Amino acid sequence: MSAKRLLMGAVLVASLAACSSVPYAQRMSNRQAAYAAAAGEPVRNFRFFELYSWEPLGNSQLAVYTRPNEAWLLTVSGPCPDLDFTNVIGLTSNLHEVSINFDKVLTGRTFPCTIAQIRPVDVAKLKAVEHEQRKIEAAARPQEPTKN
Repeated sequence: MSAKRLLMGAVLVASLAACSSVPYAQRMSNRQAAYAAAAGEPVRNFRFFELYSWEPLGNSQLAVYTRPNEAWLLTVSGPCPDLDFTNVIGLTSNLHEVSINFDKVLTGRTFPCTIAQIRPVDVAKLKAVEHEQRKIEAAARPQEPTKN
């Protein structure tokens, strides 16, 4: 394979990657805004028995659900490599309690990320914000004059 073909292939891959990152960045920004709008004041800890589900919100934030209608917005101190792309996470806890500045988010591939802030999420409010973000403004198409 010639160097010219190899270079053109690399440019094509780079340009496709750049194009695909715009929707991801916009989606991530919308998700972060929705969670921030639905999150309450910071708390020091929360009870943790089971990780029901989770959602990455970049490399320094994630939402964890401990029940279908109970969620927490976690911010880690500093960027947490792989957080926004890992397939599995874990949380440390002490006596079924996750605390700031003590417990960590585990991604499995990098060092544990210390939890710096915990905010309870009002899941009903989150769903309302998500519903509002999905609204589409529809307008009737102007009719073209009919030709006789």
